Amino acid sequence: MKKLLKTILLLSTTMLLTVHASENKTVKWKLAMSWPKSLTPISTVPLRVSSLVKEMTNGKFIIKVHGKNTHKAPLGILDMVKNNIYEMGNTSSYYYKGQDIATTLLTTAPFGLNNAEQYGWYYYGGGEELTKKVYDKFGIDSYPAGNTGVQMGGWFKKEIKNLNDLQGLKMRIPGLAGEVLSKLGVNVTNIPAGELYTALDRGTIDAAEFVNPGLDIKMGFHKIAPYYYTGWQEPAAEMHFFVNQKAFNKLPQTYKTILKVAMKVATSEMNTAYFNANVEAWKQMKTEFPNIKIKTFPDEVLIAMKKSTDEVIAKYSKDSPLFKEIYKSQQNYLKKAREWTKISEYKYITTSNSLK
Repeated sequence: MKKLLKTILLLSTTMLLTVHASENKTVKWKLAMSWPKSLTPISTVPLRVSSLVKEMTNGKFIIKVHGKNTHKAPLGILDMVKNNIYEMGNTSSYYYKGQDIATTLLTTAPFGLNNAEQYGWYYYGGGEELTKKVYDKFGIDSYPAGNTGVQMGGWFKKEIKNLNDLQGLKMRIPGLAGEVLSKLGVNVTNIPAGELYTALDRGTIDAAEFVNPGLDIKMGFHKIAPYYYTGWQEPAAEMHFFVNQKAFNKLPQTYKTILKVAMKVATSEMNTAYFNANVEAWKQMKTEFPNIKIKTFPDEVLIAMKKSTDEVIAKYSKDSPLFKEIYKSQQNYLKKAREWTKISEYKYITTSNSLK
């Protein structure tokens, strides 16, 4: 299937290049990532886009990818693309809630849409148009760049048995979830990823939420924090491509099409690769570290998290009409989509498990 898709893309592109031969000029762009190139499979996506674009333009459109170790500003991607220091960026929208709180919902929301539901909302439920509404004021176009799926709730040194165990707990957790836990007494911090292991090991923090096994295994948290909690906070965390609108508008029409197609292909490939990375990483963790304890937060804690989430959402909905519009749109789609999710994926899994 993958080879067939690539063949179709190459044939289509060859036709486009033939029709638009007069536009076949050399273009050189730079792309900045929020992560190092070693953080696969997330970092694979922009590298794959660069490779596809180069191949489909016969080397005429070059995108040079810089990891965070090169540009030194992992959370500055929005500003760098807005100011055309980099024509493109690869990051996650919720890092920029300080510039517009509505950006957070384009990544994920606690207790919100899962992976399939979120893509359904984006492409068919008005999400694409609302995303444009958010980023037009920055002079940026934003595109999906792969999804982690349901993220785990984090690594904890001690078991969380009740709400009291959250009081004074020092935890790294970003996005809206950090604000939710802060209301429940957690001391929330956003320590850079490269410093997380040391912070957890030395007791600077008591818990760390990162992603899920596919990336967490690279961080080594399982070696020092035995309690691994299931997720609630990021049911479908979307990565993003940022593209400077002025730079994009200067491209030949053929190159615009090629870039959009390359981003879609790389995004689709990442979603599959990420699922497999989780499967393989979890198998390795269980084998090498059998003392890892998978836990789900107690009902008392989850109920408090949901109540706190509703309060945070209500506050930002009051402060930001665009945040309110996006959240309402997502919730309306969720009501429709979740009915199907429950009788399809969920029912299949519960039915199959009951037969074992």
